[in-house]
Amino acid sequence: MPRPSRLAGAVTAALALSLLAAAPAVSDQDAPPQARIIAHFDLAAGQTPENIALEPDGSADLTFAFARQVARVTLRGDTRVLATLPAVANPNTPLLHNALVLGIARAHDGTLYVNYATGTSRTGVWRLAPDGSAPVQIAHLPANGLPNGLALDERRGVLYAADAVRGTVWRVPQQGGTPTAWATGTPLGPLPAPPASGFGANGIKVHHDAVWVSNTDRGTLLRIPVRPDGSAGPIETRASGLGAIDDFAFAGHHSDTVFAALIQANQVVRIRPDGDRSVVLTREDGLSNPTSVAVRGRSVYVPSAAYFTQQDPNLLLAHLRGHFPRLPG
Repeated sequence: MPRPSRLAGAVTAALALSLLAAAPAVSDQDAPPQARIIAHFDLAAGQTPENIALEPDGSADLTFAFARQVARVTLRGDTRVLATLPAVANPNTPLLHNALVLGIARAHDGTLYVNYATGTSRTGVWRLAPDGSAPVQIAHLPANGLPNGLALDERRGVLYAADAVRGTVWRVPQQGGTPTAWATGTPLGPLPAPPASGFGANGIKVHHDAVWVSNTDRGTLLRIPVRPDGSAGPIETRASGLGAIDDFAFAGHHSDTVFAALIQANQVVRIRPDGDRSVVLTREDGLSNPTSVAVRGRSVYVPSAAYFTQQDPNLLLAHLRGHFPRLPG
């Protein structure tokens, strides 16, 4: 999520859904996608889809940031609210000054984890059990931080939360407990002066024994190796000059190709390991400030929050097929 200094009222998002769990990974030879919007959301109700996790049947679990909700959207576009995070009397979240539900991650048993930013002691990681019971806070994060993206490493039993304001990646036990400042440093922080948005570390994923993080202000995609003892290795810059990058996803389990949401440019771009960049989706396809990406096989889901456009927050589903136009740089 970017700084909403220009946001007018409640905001909503668009997201894209995937079809076949067993489909082959997206190929570097693929080109212009077939795209359609499968669900439109209510901006006035705060239905600003910020982040996404996929269910086995292709349904998408979304966080509606300003509504403080987690919702499930089917491939037919049917939307059901799974949970609403508890209201906070006087939210004081940095930059946003609202209580917001941001990153989401799904465990193999259907448990969902979300970041809740409030500016109070309720800021932290919350768990939503598959049985539909009330959300439970499992870790407290600093009230003066902004936990944005969230990633789960079930093999190690930990969650990683990207703090956009404090420039920190927090490591949290999956079962809950005390968080650790796992990685910090200038590459994770926001730019220190205008026209900076104040948003540093934003999206986050675990991939190939590393934690990957996007930095919105710096327009970078970072890789942080996970050492054998679980500690963080040196921060590596894998791509730069991206503009306002939000969250992202990998093309497959065995691929280092990334599909990233550029929230201000209204684009999803493909970033190959060699640095080649291609535009995959644009505003003409229905994007309206895209916030995150999920990939399954050759299908790409993109939620759009309409934070700046203030028009048509939605969830978009694209099926990738061919060659993409190369970006300069």
